[in-house]
Amino acid sequence: MTEFIPFLMFLVACLVLMAGYPVAFSLAGTALLFALAGTVTGHFDMAFLQALPNRLFGTIENTTLIAVPLFILMGVMLEKSRLSEDLLESMADVLGGFRSGLGISVVLVGALLAASTGIVGATVVTMGLMSLPTMLKRGYSPSQATGVIAATGTLGQIIPPSIALVLLGDTLSSAYQQAQLNMGIFTPKTVSIGDLFVGAIIPGLILVVFYCLYIIFFTRPTPAEGDSVVPAPNSLSRAMRNLMPPIILIVTVLGSILTGAATPTEAAGVGAFGATMLAAIKGQLSISRLREVAQTTTQVTSMVFLILIGAAIFSLVFRGFGGEEIVEQFFVDLPGGVFSATLLVMIVIFLLGFILDFIEITFVVVPIVGPVLLAMGLDPVWLGVMIAINLQTSFLTPPFGFALFYLRGVAPDTVETSDMYRGVVPFIIMQIVLMLMLSVWPQIATWLPELIYK
Repeated sequence: MTEFIPFLMFLVACLVLMAGYPVAFSLAGTALLFALAGTVTGHFDMAFLQALPNRLFGTIENTTLIAVPLFILMGVMLEKSRLSEDLLESMADVLGGFRSGLGISVVLVGALLAASTGIVGATVVTMGLMSLPTMLKRGYSPSQATGVIAATGTLGQIIPPSIALVLLGDTLSSAYQQAQLNMGIFTPKTVSIGDLFVGAIIPGLILVVFYCLYIIFFTRPTPAEGDSVVPAPNSLSRAMRNLMPPIILIVTVLGSILTGAATPTEAAGVGAFGATMLAAIKGQLSISRLREVAQTTTQVTSMVFLILIGAAIFSLVFRGFGGEEIVEQFFVDLPGGVFSATLLVMIVIFLLGFILDFIEITFVVVPIVGPVLLAMGLDPVWLGVMIAINLQTSFLTPPFGFALFYLRGVAPDTVETSDMYRGVVPFIIMQIVLMLMLSVWPQIATWLPELIYK
């Protein structure tokens, strides 16, 4: 029965989360209760928890994670200063003469917001409030409008420089080094957040192209009588004024990381400062707005790091019960080798995406399965991109997808939940097609990092 304790601990943690308790306290509380029970029964050594201070100190010393609050500040500033609304209005004006121009505008602006925020909830809510009423007015069916918005909101999982990729890259870096040390390689190669950023560029762009092609060929909005879709005068010049500053900012942040001119943390600092300057130039940088941005950034950052502490406690207790060895042996004995192991992990992560956010999965699941899969020969960049797209698909899949819950909260009552479910199906299929493409041609994710960093 001892070998089932780690799996039982994981199951109990999921049940506690489903009961509505905060994530960080659910992970830490479940782990400590199992540790106490294991100590009483003689199945757990409390010495494992003595490593917790070193774990937390290592987190504090990790300069890469300083990028998290800075990227959050950058995204929140762009959102609160109404720059995103100006972007959408400008793109809609430019593409208004096309039949599906508004839908394409939503995808392109959503991709920019996803690159700047990387937080699914923020992007979905922002796009839902800004674009859903306009799309319905312009003749898009409720299923088409909500499908485009929900799918676009999840792009933050895969388009760099997003918070999801920062956290996933840092976790995979540790897992990759651990896998090599377990194999007796004492001069391990490293994989950085920059590697994952570069690897995600092509898959992210492919997904945006898929979305746009679907909108062009399969959506047929029927504008209401008298509703003009003619571009506004001087719309192109207005669009350039609104589009270029945030595009330059994102390109500068991402380009400095890719070229090695700056670390992710330094680039995040530039991004946060640049977003603040853009808000000031637009006249949107009041004291009250600064306070609102600072409060939101602090809340999100505190949540991330509190979850990190809870996940650290959980992983230590999981290891103390021999969970890592059990998982490794299970994968080794699994028929089909690395293919079956990878498929099983992807299915589990997909299902966990119904009840856990990407932060919990990154901090809890990836450190457990990552070293085992990487030791079996998987490329860390490819694995990271696959996990990101997999979570993106999970957040979009009915009936538990997080993106659907966020959109339901801001959608009008005239939009049925069943409309939302129908609307996201084509986009789920496109994401699955992309994962199949990555499985057949892993070079889609690995070619660009090898080209740039060799």
